Amino acid sequence: MNSVAGMKGTGRFYVWMAAACVLIAFGGFAPTYWLQLIPGTFIGPALLHVHGFLFSAWTLLFLVQARHAEQGRMAAHRAFGLAGISLATALVFTGLAAEVLSLNVQLAAGYGDRARAFSILPVSAITLFAGFIVAAIANIRRTEWHRRLMLLATISLLQAAMARVFFVLIAGGGPGRRPGLGPPPPLAIGIVPSLLLELLIVAGIVYDWRTRGKPHPAWLVGGAIMTAVILLRGTIGGTAVWLAIANAFAHIAG
Repeated sequence: MNSVAGMKGTGRFYVWMAAACVLIAFGGFAPTYWLQLIPGTFIGPALLHVHGFLFSAWTLLFLVQARHAEQGRMAAHRAFGLAGISLATALVFTGLAAEVLSLNVQLAAGYGDRARAFSILPVSAITLFAGFIVAAIANIRRTEWHRRLMLLATISLLQAAMARVFFVLIAGGGPGRRPGLGPPPPLAIGIVPSLLLELLIVAGIVYDWRTRGKPHPAWLVGGAIMTAVILLRGTIGGTAVWLAIANAFAHIAG
């Protein structure tokens, strides 16, 4: 395989990975959001619609960017990248704002420390996304690092979508049904859907092994960080330190 063919082959892999992210994002939110919009049965404030739009736009932009890179349209890739930085920033702030709103609703419903503990799941997911985005921007000239870090950022963002699949399987769907309207589930419930997403990281490692002879360090470092966050947040979420942080977090809107 010559170098040009190799570059196109690698680019095609990232297009397929980006397409998988789009399917997970839209498919995961379909029962509790998209399919409720048409009949008007979705229950929630306007902020959730804004966050949902930005979340969906990110996965679509990621697919467009992967396609630009595969076809060598780097001028377009760079131009869209500037818009991507703005979109990622908006996603972080609306994601945190949506969690403040949700946390306050659950505190008002009397769920107390159970709601404070559960808040570590969305907060840690959006923090992972932000961290990977910053790392990707810092490595923008190191293409092999940049493309993998951007994919890691998108994978971390999909935790909410995958969790919705498990929510429907466990709690059932139906008009107006969505997470956040009832009591928070145990923190452990977030482990399986989040770890399941790491199969996308495994796919990247396997692809690198077949094409490079070894996995790129971005997969190993990024995967280790993501796994540590997923496994440790259940323990950290119940500590007095996190409960105090969550309580202060909830009072941002106060």
